Amino acid sequence: AQNTYAMLTTFQECDMHNLMEMRSKYKDEFIKVHGVKLGFMSAFVKASAAALRAQPIVNAVMDEKEIVYRDFVDISVAVATPKGLVVPVLRDCDNMSFADVEKTIVDLGTRARDGAITLDEMAGGTFTISNGGVYGSMMGTPIINPPQSSILGMHGITKRPVVIDNEVVIRPIMYL
Repeated sequence: AQNTYAMLTTFQECDMHNLMEMRSKYKDEFIKVHGVKLGFMSAFVKASAAALRAQPIVNAVMDEKEIVYRDFVDISVAVATPKGLVVPVLRDCDNMSFADVEKTIVDLGTRARDGAITLDEMAGGTFTISNGGVYGSMMGTPIINPPQSSILGMHGITKRPVVIDNEVVIRPIMYL
C-alpha cells in the first residue's frame, strides 16, 4: 500500500472520559446479560460504521481503476496471534449491537489465535480498525489494507492536561 496508494496520516485527540464512564457504569450488567466484556472496540466499530454509512466514499474500495461503492459495512479488526497479525472481518457490523460486536471479536480473535480462522473470514473488509494501544503504542501510522481506502488506528490512553470550560483538567486521551 505504501508504494501504490496516496496515503495521508492525521492524528486527532479523543477524550475517552465519557466512554470510560459509560463502560465503568455498565460493565458488570453487560457481562451478566451478554456473557462478554464491554470493551472500547464496540463503540469504535459502531461509530466507524455510522461514519462509513454517512460518507460512502470512505466505505468504497478501489478495483483496478475504478471506485466500487459498497452497500454494506464490513470492518476488518486487527488481531494479534502467535504467528503475527491477522485481520478478520466483522460482517454487516452496522446492523450489530455492541454485544454482537464484542462477541464476534472474541470469537474471531480466539479462532485466529488457535489457527482456526479461514481465509474467507479475513477477506472483503471495506475499512480496518487497528488497536496498537493494546501494545502501549501512543501514536503510529497503520498501513492501509488494499483495496480498502482507509484505516483507523487506535492508540494508548494516557492522562493529559486539557482545557475544558477555561479550566485545566486531567483527562484520558487517545490519539486516533
